[in-house]
Amino acid sequence: MKILLTAINSKYIHSNYALRLLKAYAEQELAEVPEIEIAEYTINNLQSQILADIYQRQPDCIMFSCYIWNWNYVQELCKELPKILPKTDLWLGGPEVSFDADKVLNHHPEITGVMIGEGEETFKELAKAYEKGCSDFSDIAGLCLPSGFTDSRPLLDMNNLPFVYKEENIHDFDHKIIYYESSRGCPFSCSYCLSSVDKNVRFGSNEKTAKELQFFLDHKIPQVKFVDRTFNCNHGHSEFVLQYLLEHDNGITNFHFEIAADILSEKELAIMEQMRPGLIQLEIGVQSTNEKTLKEIHRITNLDTIKSITERIHKFGNIHQHLDLIAGLPYENLESFKNSFNEVYAMKPDQFQLGFLKVLKGSYMAQKIADYHLKYTDTAPYEVLSTEWLSYGDCLKLKKIEEMVDLFYNSGQFSYTLPVLEKLFETPFEMYEELSTFFEKKGFFINNPARVYRYNLLLDFALEFAPDQADLFKELLTFDMYLRENCKTRPAFATDLKPYYGITKDIARQFSENNRSFVEGLPKQSLQNKKDIAPAKEQCHVDLFSYSVWEADCPKSKEPQFVVFDYSNRNPLNHNASFFTCPAPSSS
Repeated sequence: MKILLTAINSKYIHSNYALRLLKAYAEQELAEVPEIEIAEYTINNLQSQILADIYQRQPDCIMFSCYIWNWNYVQELCKELPKILPKTDLWLGGPEVSFDADKVLNHHPEITGVMIGEGEETFKELAKAYEKGCSDFSDIAGLCLPSGFTDSRPLLDMNNLPFVYKEENIHDFDHKIIYYESSRGCPFSCSYCLSSVDKNVRFGSNEKTAKELQFFLDHKIPQVKFVDRTFNCNHGHSEFVLQYLLEHDNGITNFHFEIAADILSEKELAIMEQMRPGLIQLEIGVQSTNEKTLKEIHRITNLDTIKSITERIHKFGNIHQHLDLIAGLPYENLESFKNSFNEVYAMKPDQFQLGFLKVLKGSYMAQKIADYHLKYTDTAPYEVLSTEWLSYGDCLKLKKIEEMVDLFYNSGQFSYTLPVLEKLFETPFEMYEELSTFFEKKGFFINNPARVYRYNLLLDFALEFAPDQADLFKELLTFDMYLRENCKTRPAFATDLKPYYGITKDIARQFSENNRSFVEGLPKQSLQNKKDIAPAKEQCHVDLFSYSVWEADCPKSKEPQFVVFDYSNRNPLNHNASFFTCPAPSSS
């Protein structure tokens, strides 16, 4: 007997944590278990490839983990699998099928049944039944069968959940994101979110959590992403985790948390301030700054506190902050969304995500479709098309602006150019709106420009609004480009360095040879740590600037300044190279 737990991930770097919990829990609780395999694919795989691989595994039972990003793909596979494996049972589970399981079975007679809600105990009972050769599952709680629903099942104690990562399987996650949960449930009631359905928040013990975190630290895992819905909803728990990470930091591993910024405690903030740059990163869902919208979606939050806390964390200089907005919420029209955009943008997030409302099955939002005149796609991901307050045309406009934010802000390529460019417009939203119009006129939404060519594009855009500042924007873009990488092909708009070849070569040579008098004699405006600088020549680049583009007002210099970019010493938050200005070296 072989059970195949199957995941269709959205990207290769993702891994399915839920299926590993099912497998580990069954093996932990049962003396005898059938053979259980995990098969992971992505939505980018050809259907024929997945069908062939599943067929070669010859499972007796296939169970799919269903989410909005893979639901269409899973349905297609389930139609084809009975043709090649007619005796194989097909099961579904996950948030995409838990709230209308009976409708799913009516539309898909090929499905044996649906696992509802938390699946560990239910899967254990199914595995036990299959091992005994049973075909009647009606006495197993937590299922929807063609004959109807079975009994509901109580929620699990977090301390009974196994740890899925082991010495023998940790290398299966090389180059993939590792997911981890230390709690389940959410105390909040946001109407668009499924986590609000389960108010029973549960936490693993400090002892269990510490042991599991230490495994990640011992194995120097690059990144661990907590899937806790609101990590800091219990201060005793979150303070313990943060303090443990501070005290046991291995200098490598990064931990990602979704938090409510406005309820952070002073103790949590004090711990965060002491952390190594890059030890943690925070995802903060603002969603809207419209008070009426927030009240309608049952989101209890204090916007002034969020602004204050995010600014405070920003000043720490050691934590990456990711802030979210959602377009399509009730009472949020285009003007209101513009205001939300500008207010969140002013918080200077390291990542600014513009999302669009997904009308999830089982959510309170799905019950308000008629009240909000809400139209959305019939197929996953059930994304908003229009509301009483936001037209489809408005949504299209925001989609284009979302792409501009991703390309120019979230890419981190233009961190010095954008603040100067913004000054040419009344608001940041207006700048991205004009940028999207510029893109559309050039046809770049259809033929997306290469990453390096975006510097030329942004220069062309800037010169449409400030032709008299051409020299400044050329230097800003040159500076931004070399902050990111030592480009072999120099952009046409950059200063011609040929007349200065001897000087830049000498500066690079002295820098690479770690001439201490040279390094220690750098002027005070040297902006990064100069300790232990000794890179190879290819690890630095020397350029010439007439403007001090790294200063807030970009003043024109009395004399051109040489700048050294050190690629061996990058900022752990944005990966920009360290840099400093320097005088021309003496002839000696």
